[in-house]
Amino acid sequence: MSDTTSVDEVWDEWKEAVNMTASQVEKWLDTEESKEVGQKDDGGESVGHASGRRIIKLLSTKKADLTDSDAAHMRKVVGYVHRHLAQKPSSDVEHSKWRYSLMNWGHDPLKD
Repeated sequence: MSDTTSVDEVWDEWKEAVNMTASQVEKWLDTEESKEVGQKDDGGESVGHASGRRIIKLLSTKKADLTDSDAAHMRKVVGYVHRHLAQKPSSDVEHSKWRYSLMNWGHDPLKD
């Protein structure tokens, strides 16, 4: 993975990986389930929750206005979603920490 990923290089994968709207992610991040999952440093906000807040901004930005830094984060999101989807639990996906973590990253695995 390059730190110089362009928006054009990651755009299609990003649109596929992030299947929630900005308002859906924002609403989700306000839930207790969202705040309970993920890796946290010093008991603060989880990495995925912080990523979700950035995803809201990215989804609300025109493609032409996205920066190289945005593209790098988009690539990180795509990588996380792809890795995490491969770890699907065998039961109760709907109420799993697995799904909740993915939703923090803008992907609801129960959505078509």
